[in-house]
Amino acid sequence: MAAESVFTIDDRSSGDYSTGTGGSWRLVTDGVMGGVSAGELSVDEINKRPCLRLRGMVSTDNNGGFIQAALDLKEDLLRDASAYEGIVIDVYGNDESYNLHLRQDGLWLPWQSFRASFTSSPQWQTHYLPFADFTAYKTSAKLKPGRLTRIGLIAIGRDFAADLCLGKIGYYRSP
Repeated sequence: MAAESVFTIDDRSSGDYSTGTGGSWRLVTDGVMGGVSAGELSVDEINKRPCLRLRGMVSTDNNGGFIQAALDLKEDLLRDASAYEGIVIDVYGNDESYNLHLRQDGLWLPWQSFRASFTSSPQWQTHYLPFADFTAYKTSAKLKPGRLTRIGLIAIGRDFAADLCLGKIGYYRSP
């Protein structure tokens, strides 16, 4: 799919955990709720392309099962994606399935989100994730792209070795 318009949230040109548009990526694991998954977030380069790398072991032991690269959206410019159709990501991975989670104003419980899945491969790929394809999780709220508060890249739900690199993320609008 060729996108007519893309607003880049992060193209990984910063060389650190910051996005260049405000905010920084951080690691969140199921340890916040007693789980035992272990992960790390690093700045890396794959095939001469800078990326943010999320890797670790996801374990469902002790009611756990996730590791996440989270970006809190503090700038109004980032929080309002209502003019766009969805999220576009460039990723490189290990042939596993991952999620992209969105949070918005009005979600109070930490597990509430809107979720879309994608599969990575050991080559750079672009995935377009339309807002219409995100499903509500543990909430009856409807996704409101004009009220976003966080984006999360997540390895979740089963025991596996996670290794996902993010090269670019943004909002897109189709022609």
